[in-house]
Amino acid sequence: MKIRVLIVDDDALVRAGLSMILGGTGDIEVVGEAADGDQVPKMVAQHRPDVVLMDIRMPRVDGLSATEVLRATTGSPEVVVLTTFHADAQVLRALRAGAAGFLLKDIPPADLVAAIRRVASGEPILSPAVTRQLISHVADGGAGGRRDSARVLLARLSEREREVAVAVGQGRSNAEIGGELYMSVATVKAHVSRILTKLGLNNRVQIALLVHDSES
Repeated sequence: MKIRVLIVDDDALVRAGLSMILGGTGDIEVVGEAADGDQVPKMVAQHRPDVVLMDIRMPRVDGLSATEVLRATTGSPEVVVLTTFHADAQVLRALRAGAAGFLLKDIPPADLVAAIRRVASGEPILSPAVTRQLISHVADGGAGGRRDSARVLLARLSEREREVAVAVGQGRSNAEIGGELYMSVATVKAHVSRILTKLGLNNRVQIALLVHDSES
């Protein structure tokens, strides 16, 4: 089955370029295009995409607000944020809202296609290590309140689950975590799944953010 993609960007040339790149892959289908975030809920309901490529800055409803609305809905598509900046406070907020990662708009076409395939298969395209690097370059207020909230959430986990969460926050892969903690990759995956369920999170990036907040 083809990966269904919705492109959301207020620049018609950007939408056309992305659509042309993705349309030539054979396994990815652009099912719709939106020029603003206020069109996203209707377009998602109509086209049922697997992945949404979401611009951040749009005139009426920005990509952050649109992402928050989508990710709060059960069964929502994965969201990949499109940006022109590596370090952007809005990118960080989108990741906290549940985006699977971000891509720079000047990304090589082959990397764009590979990223969409990864996201569609359930993998975040932004490693926790890169997330932490992004956090360190973006002024992000309210750290004290988030630290307390993060520690309360992490306290819900078992000792083993906390060890796995910390390892995820350090950017470790499932194989690396398994090697460090002497468990199989399948067991690591099971722990990660339970962590996401217990804490009401969407993906590994949010686990990494939570761990970072608890340590800030």
